[in-house]
Amino acid sequence: MREDDKSIHEFDFKLICEYFSSIERQGPGSPDATLKALSFIDNLSDESRIADLGCGTGGQTIVLARNTTGHITGIDLFADFINIFNENVSKENLQDRVKGIVCSMDNLDFQDQELDLIWSEGAIYNVGFERGINEWRRFLKPGGFIAVTEASWFTRERPDEIDRFWNDAYPEIDIISTKVGQIEKAGYMPIATFMLPEKCWTDHFYALQVSAQEKFLKKYAGNKAAEELVAYQRHEAELYRKYKDFYGYVFYIGKKI
Repeated sequence: MREDDKSIHEFDFKLICEYFSSIERQGPGSPDATLKALSFIDNLSDESRIADLGCGTGGQTIVLARNTTGHITGIDLFADFINIFNENVSKENLQDRVKGIVCSMDNLDFQDQELDLIWSEGAIYNVGFERGINEWRRFLKPGGFIAVTEASWFTRERPDEIDRFWNDAYPEIDIISTKVGQIEKAGYMPIATFMLPEKCWTDHFYALQVSAQEKFLKKYAGNKAAEELVAYQRHEAELYRKYKDFYGYVFYIGKKI
């Protein structure tokens, strides 16, 4: 099997975790995109409770913490990510109201109607978009918000190469109007939808991986699994450069009705 025939989920999780621990963000995004999404959310206060699901090492969580005053819980399955997350929180002196815990996104330990805001950048695909927005809704207070980024098609038709790649990697990928319809069906009022700019992929994700890849390959010289993982990431970056007009991440913000 060639590396471009694989899904990212087929690689060794320990290698994936180590690889992505070395970069600031574990998926496409930027502080500007996080702040733009946050600008559509109101009624947050010192008492607000926020959950960042699939928080990774906390790149976007720190931005949220700097621009809100409530309590934030970061959730991720990988302990190494959470260790780095909590180190970053301490460096920012935010540990009195921000903490990261190891937990699965499909087995959350929140109480019903406990949260004012559920955030998830580049991670809801782990449980599936439709499942996530439906199952997580019960944790939100009435009038609470959900804000997630999701891989989405920008056009109804696209070249076969990129269509096959994404449908293999994430069969739930769909056009934006379908995703908005799913938000409405799940019991939210759609508040805002916007596409992440190209720089969220090129400058804030793929470019940051170049030096990390060199160090990773040097450390694991001769390790076929490590070499295939890097090859996969390079292939994904090349596909984005080639087909960026057809797909990307979209921020979806909804308000619980």
